[in-house]
Amino acid sequence: MSEPEKKRLQVEIFGQTYKMVGSESSGHMRLVASMVDDKMRELHSQNASLDTATLAVLAAVNGFHDYLKLKHQVEQMESELKRLKG
Repeated sequence: MSEPEKKRLQVEIFGQTYKMVGSESSGHMRLVASMVDDKMRELHSQNASLDTATLAVLAAVNGFHDYLKLKHQVEQMESELKRLKG
């Protein structure tokens, strides 16, 4: 089985250009970059004294927090579905 073709593109996050490589669609990768950029800008608007590295870490922490909450919700729904199927 062949590996999916890697896509390469440049994105801008918080004023910096980054090269992204991935097997997802270019649109998906741009959306992810845009969401990170939005979160960093939101955090910066709340505390303009934070440096870029700190903003990036806080954006990552926020992203993983959201991911874990959603993962827990999915697990609860799957458990409930199994219970209902009996």
